[in-house]
Amino acid sequence: CEGPEVCAHVGAAGAAATGLRAGTPVVGGAGDQPATAIGSGILQRGQTSVTVGTSGVVFTANDQYQPEPDGRLHTFCHAVPGQWFHMGVMLSAAGGMRWLHDAVAAGSSYNDLSALAGAVPRGADGLLFVPYLTGERHPHPDPLARGAFVGLTLRSNMGQLVRAVMEGVAFGLRDNLELLRGLGVVPATAAVSGGASKSPVWRQILTDILGIPLYTINSSEGAALGAAILAAVGAGAWPDVASACNDLIRQEDVSTPAHDAVADYERLYPVYSGMYPALRDSFAALAAFEG
Repeated sequence: CEGPEVCAHVGAAGAAATGLRAGTPVVGGAGDQPATAIGSGILQRGQTSVTVGTSGVVFTANDQYQPEPDGRLHTFCHAVPGQWFHMGVMLSAAGGMRWLHDAVAAGSSYNDLSALAGAVPRGADGLLFVPYLTGERHPHPDPLARGAFVGLTLRSNMGQLVRAVMEGVAFGLRDNLELLRGLGVVPATAAVSGGASKSPVWRQILTDILGIPLYTINSSEGAALGAAILAAVGAGAWPDVASACNDLIRQEDVSTPAHDAVADYERLYPVYSGMYPALRDSFAALAAFEG
């Protein structure tokens, strides 16, 4: 049963248990990420969303089954009939900012921390954050991977720590975007959502490091909106998912990459990319020591 197809109807027992009317159509629906993608209008090849919540997700639609050769991305059926999707997942994204806030800055608001980061130059004055606080899934499937600050000095301050976390998370998402580009699926823009998207500073860092414009949409309902769209199509309110998305979803704030920032981050990205290979054995040794 495809996502927007009616696969059953509510029976008498279901109606009694839920309050729904008997005979109400039930559609196939979707998992959380495909539903979120539909709620952002991500349906056709190359259309992409970037979600920066506790974890981070780069989700891109495709019109064919095209798995990443080394399995470094998920590739599944989309909830849109005939479509597929790729998904790269960071296990800790905005969760890294929550950790930093709770551990050393609980007296500050997230807006305060964002303002501190905005006053720090690109590259956080030589401080780099490795964001694997809960292990990692993509592109390094390693439960033993851990977080790290590299480049700490006696001059390091809270603003630098915050900016390093923002940049490290963005670089981790960039890793997944590069895997998509390697498949020839090259996003031109992406919808951005999650806690990080509410910070103009972090949103600009994301667009500068990813190198593509990022936009928010006119809804924060995500997966719930996607599920509602599938149900509405199944009920006949729209002829197909694309028509529903065209009527309901609008782009709002757009962040555009700044040329000089993109150039700076292109120089720094290879440094970030070298962190996991350099630290992998140390992560394993620390895990063995910890028992």
